[in-house]
Amino acid sequence: MQTLIENVNIVNPFEEVQTNHNVLIEDNVIKKITSGKIKADTVIDGEDNYLLPGFIDCHTHIFAKGFHKEENMANPLGLHFYNAVPHALQTINAGVTTIRDCGSADLSFKLAQQKKLFTAPKIHLSITPLVMTGGHFDLLLPSGWDMEIIYPGFPKGRCDGVEEVLKKTREVRRAGADFIKVMASGGVLTTNTSPEFAQFNKKELKTIVNEAKSSNMKVSAHCHSLKGMNNCIDAGFSSIEHGTFIDRKTSQKMVKKNVSLVATLLVHQFLAKNGFPAWDSYAAEKTAKLKEIVKVHKENISVAYEEGVNILMGTDSGVIPHGHNLEELIHLTDIGMSSDEAIAAGTVNAAEFLGFDNLGLVKENYAADLILVNSNPLDDVSVLSNNDNILKVIQDGFVVK
Repeated sequence: MQTLIENVNIVNPFEEVQTNHNVLIEDNVIKKITSGKIKADTVIDGEDNYLLPGFIDCHTHIFAKGFHKEENMANPLGLHFYNAVPHALQTINAGVTTIRDCGSADLSFKLAQQKKLFTAPKIHLSITPLVMTGGHFDLLLPSGWDMEIIYPGFPKGRCDGVEEVLKKTREVRRAGADFIKVMASGGVLTTNTSPEFAQFNKKELKTIVNEAKSSNMKVSAHCHSLKGMNNCIDAGFSSIEHGTFIDRKTSQKMVKKNVSLVATLLVHQFLAKNGFPAWDSYAAEKTAKLKEIVKVHKENISVAYEEGVNILMGTDSGVIPHGHNLEELIHLTDIGMSSDEAIAAGTVNAAEFLGFDNLGLVKENYAADLILVNSNPLDDVSVLSNNDNILKVIQDGFVVK
């Protein structure tokens, strides 16, 4: 199958805009880019709009809808899966063609996307995060009720000690994970944990990394805590998620050891503005922790950027409503990034981090994951935050929006 997108202006980060070009897609690959005439079976008139690579959100929870424990208790399990269908469409409509899911999605979503059962971004899976007893996302409440969703093929994440974390890493890998996610500090959403405290000890963290590396898998840390970040960096983790209390010295260590940072700036700002549902029994506790994080997060991530840390675009969508993904780019420019750098954080740099060498650019022989936008985001990256400005989304050569 051949599809031609004609009369477009091609935008890749750190390159001159290629004006009035034509892009030929064969099957799921960009076959040719030229300013000359091309014939094809199907022709899409780009109408002098701007063609970019589809974005990669490096931190989502595509099944999640706020992580409200009360809903987990009340809803039938099937709703957990059905939620993913509208969430996936909202994500696609926002211009995101690939996601890295940091907990909640399972292998069924990946297979459904590959079979085109519904419109959805491609997915890089962690299945479920590893969490220590009493740690962030240990959902066994003081009442004795365990709010963690489990079912066949989706292992429980709780584990302690070298032997248990070793086995749990293997269980998550067996369930279909592409990478391992570890809760290495407290967090906002879990009661009786605090973001500034580290979780898991150094031996446990190193065990997880060694086992993951035996299968060439990266390990990611949910981590706000400065001590927790340093423990994870020393253990050989590939990325830190959130990084709220990061400082200059830790940033320098991350650069030296090639550890990436998925800052998720949007989620904290969104929650600070919009709050939690009135019926959420833990809203007051969450809000108090959130206020402390919002005070320092942006300032500290600015320091990480100044020190040259590889910062990737991630939103924590699922904690907040899906479909706001590219608003993260505004926050990245607010810490000092140029529009080119922010776009690269969600395209070519994200693709490289995930191990793809044919994704994240509008380039010949690259995957035909593309978005068509009505103005040049290099002039004003905020245009990408309005989904109405994203005129078309193409995934594997098919128009999905």
